[in-house]
Amino acid sequence: MYQSDFTKFMNEYLDKNPAVDTERRELRLTWWDRKLDAKEQEGFKQARVAQKPYVYQPE
Repeated sequence: MYQSDFTKFMNEYLDKNPAVDTERRELRLTWWDRKLDAKEQEGFKQARVAQKPYVYQPE
């Protein structure tokens, strides 16, 4: 199976530095694996500003 040079490098790097993968997983939990708050999401939806059809046209 073909592997790019970068993929080979990353696999070797992660094998030599297992703490990097552990840290990556912990940091992922910080930003992505969160429960969504329905009230907060509704507030974001209501606060959204409609975009103009052509954003580069001056007013």
